[in-house]
Amino acid sequence: MMRLSEFRRACVSEFGEDYAPVLLRDHWLAPLGGTANEAIERGVAPRHVWEALCDDLAVPVARRHGRGLPDPRE
Repeated sequence: MMRLSEFRRACVSEFGEDYAPVLLRDHWLAPLGGTANEAIERGVAPRHVWEALCDDLAVPVARRHGRGLPDPRE
């Protein structure tokens, strides 16, 4: 289970402190029917939103657990 704070930290780690908030606010995720922020507000689990972002933005599997986060495959 990924907490919201872990999700936000992973986004900043992967996409940068300046770009992550813009990405979460503006990037449309078709599988979730909205932006990452909208999905979180609707109650979609942060891990599911993170996975959708990673899929859509071609984040390599090796980096999908995010710096400082537990590897979800373990």
